[in-house]
Amino acid sequence: MPATAGSASAAAAAPTAAPPAGGRRIGAVFAGLLVAMLLASLDQTIFSTALPTIVGELNGVDHMLWVTTAYLVAATIMMPIYGKLGDLLGRKTIFLAALSVFLVGSIVGGLASDMTWLIIGRAIQGLGGGGLMILSQAIIADVVPVRERSKYMGIMGAVFGISSIAGPLLGGWFTESIGWRWAFWINIPLGLAAIVCAAVFLKLPRHHAKVRLDVWGILTMAVAVTSIILITSWGGTEYAWDSSTIVTLVVVAVIAAAAFVLAEYRAAEPIIPLSLFKSRNFVLATVAGLVIGVAMFGALAYLPTYLQMVTGVNATESGLLMLPMVVGLMLSSITMGQLASRTGRYKWMPIAGMVVVATALLLMSTLTVATSLPVLLGYLFLLGLGIGLGMQILVLIVQNSFPDSQVGTATASNNFFREIGASLGGAVVGSLFTSRLTDLLTDRMPAGGATGTLETNSLSPAALDALPDAVQDVIVGAYNDALTPVFLMLVPLIVVGLIVLLFVKEVPLRASLEQGASLGDANQKKDPALVAAGSSSTDRPREQGTP
Repeated sequence: MPATAGSASAAAAAPTAAPPAGGRRIGAVFAGLLVAMLLASLDQTIFSTALPTIVGELNGVDHMLWVTTAYLVAATIMMPIYGKLGDLLGRKTIFLAALSVFLVGSIVGGLASDMTWLIIGRAIQGLGGGGLMILSQAIIADVVPVRERSKYMGIMGAVFGISSIAGPLLGGWFTESIGWRWAFWINIPLGLAAIVCAAVFLKLPRHHAKVRLDVWGILTMAVAVTSIILITSWGGTEYAWDSSTIVTLVVVAVIAAAAFVLAEYRAAEPIIPLSLFKSRNFVLATVAGLVIGVAMFGALAYLPTYLQMVTGVNATESGLLMLPMVVGLMLSSITMGQLASRTGRYKWMPIAGMVVVATALLLMSTLTVATSLPVLLGYLFLLGLGIGLGMQILVLIVQNSFPDSQVGTATASNNFFREIGASLGGAVVGSLFTSRLTDLLTDRMPAGGATGTLETNSLSPAALDALPDAVQDVIVGAYNDALTPVFLMLVPLIVVGLIVLLFVKEVPLRASLEQGASLGDANQKKDPALVAAGSSSTDRPREQGTP
């Protein structure tokens, strides 16, 4: 591993002792960052399987949706704010603050005596959680050059994949064994461990920039994000897509989004600077990341239900059957990170990823009720393999397109749009699936069978087992035929992502840090050798602003 500015200066005095110390510090810091990323991503999904029990205990079924929505709204809004503040003030203090807020939210949620306090706790968690994933990726940019960073980003991508499956499994296990409140309490020791690692081992330069808060940008973005997430959460479930509520939310979202763009154009320190969009690679990588998000979250949202209804497994088993997808994602994400670090070539990775994802979706569109389980699991492995090929490399492309002083803002903006895209994509996939399912059940159900929206919404594996064989066959066939065409509909979107990536310019990954001290003394001077390397014409990004 190449020396950072801090370790390089120390090596001049004690060349034999400094490198190991730097390695240990990077390892400790990285462990803390992984824990923080795990906490933030786990809490997006950990309550999905626990919600029925929670709302039953707290008598709040009417407010069930807000347990998830409150976290998503708060986290999404805070992403670009944390990214900007980290660039202006330095990331260590902001990171510790985000972790602390997240832990406060966990305590409030764990002690909640009713649904109101539970939702408040989830919202506070989101206010902190929105910064954990962004700052984890940005802090790596502070301590590791881009060329070496790909190794770490690959592992981060693997952790994100694990958490997407582990969340529902842990939530279900906590609920059935030691109690759902442990979905909150488990955050306390893990969060404290991450705080200790960051406080002791993370040494970053302190910034003293004057912060001029982009108030109008934050307010208009908050309105737009809240409207979009409510549309995706309520549309087709709580309210019909053409209802006055959804139409009003769409109008509010459009107006707020337009006002946000105007606010960013006029702001002295915009939270999402419009100048980011002058970078071709930023725009292309963000669009491609949005496409990957749609494919990943669209599949994750409905595959467990598909597995339960078509293969007859229970909720826990359906989660375990998603593991091949995680294994594929981990394998490709970590391997691609290593390859990018060693070779410096990376453009082919997300392109290959799009090809593999498209292939997996095509294969999944051919599924039938007679498809064997090993074949289905093979398709899931292939899907995970494709997602892992490009997911974190796209973040690396964004970071390599800007100087380190802007890496937090650029990373946060990229993740912000990916989160919005994933929410919209999940809503579209869900709407297509549920509308097709209802139509198929209505058309195929024998006279006297359970049909209609109410009966469709109440279907479960247990209810299915209690029905006559003829009715079971109709329902299982309807579930299969409702979801598999949706996979095929996603393929053109993946093709668009593939075409977009062909225009990415492969800028050489910087082999040195642009900033001064990283893991060393925050106040020490820059190492001359690294300054010279950082200003090398072959290492500096030349992509920003290219046509």
